[in-house]
Amino acid sequence: MTRRTAAGHTDWCGRDHRCGLGEHRSDEIVVDIAGHARAVLVRVRTAAGRDHAEVRVRVALAPGELAARRQLVGLLGDVRQAVTRAAIAARTRPRKATR
Repeated sequence: MTRRTAAGHTDWCGRDHRCGLGEHRSDEIVVDIAGHARAVLVRVRTAAGRDHAEVRVRVALAPGELAARRQLVGLLGDVRQAVTRAAIAARTRPRKATR
């Protein structure tokens, strides 16, 4: 469960210049494979109270155009699968009726 401080910050909030315009942002979580790839994840809570994951990914592409395009197709498929999986997990499920 996420706790809130007196200022409205969550326990995961960065509590600095990243918080503004009513939203709260966590510290960046970075996965870095030097020279090959980097991913940065930030948790965001909007002014409306909805939580989101913001993800940036940078991947080194192959020097050849055909190989680079194949990488991009594979990457896009992987990102689509991850986003779909996260969306399914986040959707609300109807409650069962009690008798």
